[in-house]
Amino acid sequence: MGKADKLLEQAREHLEPSETVAAAVMGAYEVRRMGSETVRNGVLIATDRRVVFYAKKLGGFDLESFPFGNISSFEHGKSVMGHHVTFHASGNRVVVKWLQPANEFADFLDKVKSAMNLKHQVPTSPAPPQAAPEASAPPAPGGTPVPAPASEDVLATLERLGELRDAGIVTPEEFASKKAELLARL
Repeated sequence: MGKADKLLEQAREHLEPSETVAAAVMGAYEVRRMGSETVRNGVLIATDRRVVFYAKKLGGFDLESFPFGNISSFEHGKSVMGHHVTFHASGNRVVVKWLQPANEFADFLDKVKSAMNLKHQVPTSPAPPQAAPEASAPPAPGGTPVPAPASEDVLATLERLGELRDAGIVTPEEFASKKAELLARL
């Protein structure tokens, strides 16, 4: 049993009973410890619900969990040392580098992107037989109603707000308030 398999088995003890592992890769998670940058080697896991980083340490373990619905952006790239990902979740910037092996990284990336797309979709309901008067803005000078913002515009605005929240420009409370307001427009 390789190191990645061993870490993955240890991490499974900390998952929910019905949670399933979709993909996993070994990597180094950049963290701040006592004011300095350091890395923690471990396994980055994509489950059916979240991304989990698990690392074994002397006398214990480190585990950090990021539900897909809380991940506002996800970037990836490749360097001489291997693949790397950076994502923002609940105000945290997460960087995991030196992800190996490459074939498992591609599978991991596909699983994360698919899960994020599913979690960030806004539920839709069938359109009512008649459009409600609130669905349109007041008529333009020519008397033609201006359509309400498209759901894509609302989603793009939510993504921008999430980035502002992750950057610390908008508080989580301000984000939640504006999110509720935007979703009410759909």
